[in-house]
Amino acid sequence: MKLHLPDEIIRPLNLSADELRTELAIALYAAKKISFGKARKLANMDWYTFRQILDERSIPSHYDEEDFKQDLETLSHLPKS
Repeated sequence: MKLHLPDEIIRPLNLSADELRTELAIALYAAKKISFGKARKLANMDWYTFRQILDERSIPSHYDEEDFKQDLETLSHLPKS
């Protein structure tokens, strides 16, 4: 999906495309529109970095079924000790 944003709105923000994606990811996560996993992917960040940004902005965690499924998927790919 492509999204066109008018220059007169974007230019004054002085944000790079990556910064704008991060801001969108944070806003959608804070509004409980997308899961943590999808938000961090949208922001193109690892778990720790995205969580750190949310903490800095005092945005609380919300852990849902999708997050749980993603965690199970991640765990299934880890080597067994």
